[in-house]
Parts: sequence; structure tokens; C-alpha cells
Amino acid sequence: MKEVVLITGAGGMIAKELAKKIDKEYEIRFLTRKKVHNYEYEWDIKKGTIDETAFENVSHIIHLAGANISEKRWTPERKKELISSRVDSAELLRTTLRKNKIRLKSFISASGINFYGTETSEKIYTETDPPGNDFLSEVVVLWERAADDFKEQDLAERVVKIRTAVVLSEKDGALKKMIPPIQYYIGSPLGSGKQYMPWVHIEDICSIYEFALKNPNMDGAYNAVSPQHATNKELTKKIAQVLKKPLFMPNVPGFVLKLLFGELAVAILEGSRASSKKLEDAGFHFKFPDLEKALKDLLK
Repeated sequence: MKEVVLITGAGGMIAKELAKKIDKEYEIRFLTRKKVHNYEYEWDIKKGTIDETAFENVSHIIHLAGANISEKRWTPERKKELISSRVDSAELLRTTLRKNKIRLKSFISASGINFYGTETSEKIYTETDPPGNDFLSEVVVLWERAADDFKEQDLAERVVKIRTAVVLSEKDGALKKMIPPIQYYIGSPLGSGKQYMPWVHIEDICSIYEFALKNPNMDGAYNAVSPQHATNKELTKKIAQVLKKPLFMPNVPGFVLKLLFGELAVAILEGSRASSKKLEDAGFHFKFPDLEKALKDLLK
């Protein structure tokens, strides 16, 4: 019998691509707000309801659920939603495991590279560094604490937290948004352009989750970030180079982004580097460690 892997965040690009990658070796089930396929099971985080049949014989949970950080302005209501979608969803999973007396082999949770705070510096952060003190860092700290509770309450043998960088995919996310302006000759770096943009290819992030799933020695937090660092300006120029498009426009001023996005602009205008050494020391090998190679693969 195949081991059962229950995945939350079924609508996200990582969940979809990851399921394709591992479905030959595992039985995949999705928790979703509306059931369409027989491998999907409904849950409602706000109402605290869940289809408990999804948990029959489950061995692993990969928790990818969480409202999109950059989708809307950070109103007080949106901030609550960003936290609740991560923390309350984990609590609903824990409650269901306790009720059904289930102990997982592993609980693998998405997390964010913004754990270290949103600022531009020359420091390269490692997993031993403390969290930052801004809103995004608060979200990630609460997110990871909710994951750690699975081990503390003896609901999982191990907990792995994947501190995810900007995921590069031509289908969704930051890269998809950056391509059209460059194609229409209006692309440009944002703010100073000197802020670092930790990144990871979609195939590599899915491989990291697969590696975490199959490697029982993995435990704790890992930076899911490519070993090659790039600033916003370098990323923008490299996309233009791969697309064979010139960059004519000056940098978009920071104050314009602050007017458009409010507090959310800080996530666009600031960024530092993070180290992938712990992940690589665990035995993981990036297929796309080089930015140009990654972009050529995605934009071919």
C-alpha cells in the first residue's frame, strides 16, 4: 500500500506541481474548500469544519494553505486573514488528529524566507538567526509556531518548516507578473533595485518538499532558496536578457509603490539574502542553482 499524503492549499501552484511529482509513489489527498474530484476533501477554516475521512491511514501532511501575502493591501482585516489562514488552519488539523488519535510520520509546513525580517542588508541569514520584528516576520513566526505544536503535542514524529523564497514559475507568482511589462518595453527595477530577491525555481521547491518527505533525518527549519543571490535589478535585467528585450524605463520610485500598495510595498522594496547551506548539507541538490539557467528553462 502507498503511504497517504494529505496536502492543504490545493489551489496553489506548489500543491499542484508537487502532487504531479509524487503521485506515483504516494496516495495524494487534497483538503479544499469545494470538492470536485474524489481525491479532494472539504474543509472550512472559518467554520472549523473538516471531512475527517481525509485522515484515514494518513502518514504525512504537507501544509501549504495560506492567503497570498502580496494579493491585496494590508488592511487590518487582511492582516488577520493572512495569519488566520496559516495558524487557524493548522489548529484545525491538530484538533482532527487528536480527535482521531492519529500520529503522523511527518508534518511538513510551508514557511517564509521573511522570517528574518524585511530589510535590505549585506547579511546572509541562516536558520540559526533570530526572527525580525516587522509584520511579515510576525506572520512567519506564528506560522512556524503552529507547525511546531504538532511535535510538541506528539502528533508528528518530526516537523519540517520550508522557509520559501520567491518561487519562479511562468504560470503564476512574481515572474508571471514581471514578464508582460518587459515584453512591452515598460519593465524596470523597483525602488532602488538593490534589494535582494531570494528565489527558487518551481521544480526545485517541489523537489525540496519531496526530499523532506522522503528524508526522515530532516527536522526543523530550512531555507528553500537558490544558492545564487540576485537583486531586484539583476533579476529584472536577466529576465529581459532571456526574453531578448531592452530595458528603457527608469526605476519605479519607491513612493509610487507605497502609494499603490501601502504597507505591502515594504515586501517589494526590501530584501536580504539567505543561505541554502543547511539544505544542501542535508543532501539536497538544486537542479537550477543558476538564475540564467532557471529563467531559460521557464521562458523557453
